[in-house]
Amino acid sequence: MARIRRSVAIDLGTAKVLVYVTGKGIVLEEPSVIAVDVLNNEILAVGEEAKKLVGRTPGNIKAIMPMKDGVIADFPATERMLKYFLDKSINRAILKPDVLICVPSRATQVEKRAVLQASENAGAHRTYLIEEPLAAAIGAGIDVSEAGGELIVDIGGGTTDIAVISMGQIIASSSVPVAGLTFDRNIKDFIRKRYGLLIGDNKAEEVKIKAGLIEANDSIEVSGRQISNGLPNKVFVPVGEIHQAIKAPVDLIVDGVKKVLEVTPPELAADIYDKEIILTGGGALTLGLADRIAEKFQIGVRIAENPDQCVINGTGRSLAFLDDLDKGREEAVKAKQKELENSEKLRRR
Repeated sequence: MARIRRSVAIDLGTAKVLVYVTGKGIVLEEPSVIAVDVLNNEILAVGEEAKKLVGRTPGNIKAIMPMKDGVIADFPATERMLKYFLDKSINRAILKPDVLICVPSRATQVEKRAVLQASENAGAHRTYLIEEPLAAAIGAGIDVSEAGGELIVDIGGGTTDIAVISMGQIIASSSVPVAGLTFDRNIKDFIRKRYGLLIGDNKAEEVKIKAGLIEANDSIEVSGRQISNGLPNKVFVPVGEIHQAIKAPVDLIVDGVKKVLEVTPPELAADIYDKEIILTGGGALTLGLADRIAEKFQIGVRIAENPDQCVINGTGRSLAFLDDLDKGREEAVKAKQKELENSEKLRRR
């Protein structure tokens, strides 16, 4: 039976928000940034326009990234950002949409409730949650219903989710607070210490992306402000130095994979060894990451096609199961009501 309401999937990431609408596909992909005038609490810009203001705003304008490590850090700002993106994606539909949002595998119940509350306050009719590694596996084209083990490493903006999946369930998982934004900060700090040059977050991200696209013996032109005299300047940074700058956070991700493998049942561990480790998320293309994981565990590593869209595509495909979730919810409510009725009958006796 066709759903009357729109079904919307949201990848509510630390660095970026992606929105998927049933029948249309991905309709929005913008940074998780909101610019607010602190004098009157007025929203000046959201998403791409707000990101352009980061590091360029006067004192009364504050550019906020309301998500941190994959969960809500600023509830009011997240709510307002979600409302803006929902309205922009479904053009202010008459009926409130049903929304499916992905969350980190190790998100606490409090963090999950915050996401549910923010979504409903932003205009959702009902909100459902799906764990990011499961969504990433579906988006990478893996049949998660099979009994064989699959190891997914989803490197997002704020966290890296690592999970072993079998028969549609997460068997073992871990979230490492290291991801794309961590790489950016390390690159920025390295260039400041090594060259005495101050660069912004956007420039550091640009350097990271370029380093993954050019040859190892090439150099990258980086412009910023020289600490010694305060004047604009540019330097040429070898790709090898960028590799060293992000080595520490890459090793933390490798350690996270090791910890998950250590608690994985032996049969599933054998399946993973015979298959490949799948990398998803925007950070999957980070310089040297795939090679480091393959070298450490002697297991093949494959970067999924369009890795930055795996989570949203998997969440979008999961919208087809919202009717089953509704049915399960109704059955659970009926069971609870029957249990309460039986308790009341026993009390009256």
